[in-house]
Amino acid sequence: MKNIRNLTEGAILLAAFIVFLLITIYIPPLSVISVFILPLPFIMFSAKNGLKHIAVFFLAALILAFIAGSIQGLSTMILFGVAGIVMGYAAQKTKSRTAVLIGGTLTFIVGLIISYVVLATFMKINFIDELNTVLDQSMKQAEPMLKAVGKEEQIKLLKEQNAALVKGIKELAPGYLIIVSLFYAFVTQWICFPIAKRFGLTVQSWGKFRNLMLPKSLLWYYLAALGGYLLFHPQEGTYLYLVLVNARFILEMFLFLQGLACLFYIFHQRSIGKGLAMFVVILSFIIPIVHYIIRILGIADLGFDFRKRFEKK
Repeated sequence: MKNIRNLTEGAILLAAFIVFLLITIYIPPLSVISVFILPLPFIMFSAKNGLKHIAVFFLAALILAFIAGSIQGLSTMILFGVAGIVMGYAAQKTKSRTAVLIGGTLTFIVGLIISYVVLATFMKINFIDELNTVLDQSMKQAEPMLKAVGKEEQIKLLKEQNAALVKGIKELAPGYLIIVSLFYAFVTQWICFPIAKRFGLTVQSWGKFRNLMLPKSLLWYYLAALGGYLLFHPQEGTYLYLVLVNARFILEMFLFLQGLACLFYIFHQRSIGKGLAMFVVILSFIIPIVHYIIRILGIADLGFDFRKRFEKK
């Protein structure tokens, strides 16, 4: 009876996955949402079954994905399916949202790296080169218009900005990879786990964002990366330079996140509406100085327990 139930449940989840896969491949506007739901069937099945049944489910998904979407469907299934399996199995064994987040992030990092290597090696697709080509084409189209309106000085400025953009993406590619993977794993949990809970999945609650407190060691890592950069002045393009620059980028994002949590905590203690907090968050992505202030707030919170000054007595 249990095997029949598992078989029925697996068939339903596979059917749901194929629907999400077809939407992702053939309906691009909806893929913005469906790409975060793709791991859901794997999360739900892996959270309730052993490795043997999970392997059979994964193999069946491979076959159906290839039938439904050929190579594109197969590659998409592997990337998001493995991430879903890791997250679901971690939820089954630990019940910890943090463990699920770490497992999903690491899996997605490995998947993206393998996907990039395959595309660059076998299909000769390099995203940096493609971006450079697009920027060059747009520059060539803009040049006659700028010359016609007497803005020749803007041409050199735009070329310098495009070169700086490509250079920044090349240097911070590892950092972007980690941040994107972490973002995907988090949003996937945020969307999929409330649905999975309705079907019996049990995991810990995240708690309130305002109570978030990252490890204080992050502050020391940041100071070490910043100090190493100022002390050694590594040459651009060297291994040490790339390590220090990407470490600073990633750690600054975490400090910014800590600053936002501290800001929400202060607003909550002072009974200030969430609308103002969200407005500040939006400003932080538009006005650089606001972003820096929030990051400094995160440093103060980690280093000096800044939020304790605002606790209600």
